[in-house]
Amino acid sequence: MEFEGLRVVVTGAGRDTGRLLAAEFAARGARVYLSARDIAAARATADLINEDGRGTAEPFACDLADPGAVRDFAAAVAARTGHLDVLVNNAAAYANGPDLADASDETVADLIGGAATGTTLLVKHLLPLLRASARPDIVNLISGCGEPGHHRSTAHPAFYAAKHAQAGLAGILSHRLRPEGIRVISLFPPDFVQDGPRTAQAMLTARSVADCVLFAVGQPRDCFIREFRFEQEQASLGSPA
Repeated sequence: MEFEGLRVVVTGAGRDTGRLLAAEFAARGARVYLSARDIAAARATADLINEDGRGTAEPFACDLADPGAVRDFAAAVAARTGHLDVLVNNAAAYANGPDLADASDETVADLIGGAATGTTLLVKHLLPLLRASARPDIVNLISGCGEPGHHRSTAHPAFYAAKHAQAGLAGILSHRLRPEGIRVISLFPPDFVQDGPRTAQAMLTARSVADCVLFAVGQPRDCFIREFRFEQEQASLGSPA
């Protein structure tokens, strides 16, 4: 599928899945505005993309836990384009540990503030640009941790809380924005790896997650794919839920 000339925002694109998504959109002709907390990481991703010569990328610093930084990023995008076709909400801080005491107060606030408040504010400030598009999509990389009854991840409880907040936002936005033709597409992958064998017995890979995003965005406008729900890899199915 081709995305020639599409305007795409990808958050958390300084590494891993965000970098992969930004590169895949650009490889298909998109113009990508990518963000990361660390501007050096964002620039490194943009440099990799711009060396390819198909689509283009422009880097920005944005800490989703900082409302001012979110507003500045949205304003910078608005200064460069009159519309936005795809917003990929990928960025989210992560912490491990089963007990609430396994993370500091600052880490808890950062986790929930970035993924919940930051994502909400970014959608709010970019919505005028999405409304100006002929084919707007909002894509949310949530996590299996945002599914009711999911207990398999070793993520910190604050990460679970943040992802449930994102899932709630995505659900109501899908309902309220659909009449305007804005598709809200959410993915709930289990814990996954960046690289690995793409076999039935292996863990989900970042490239498979990215392929789902590209597939959904590339569908005709009468096709509203609301959610991708994933089965856990086989090795975890025998462990306690």
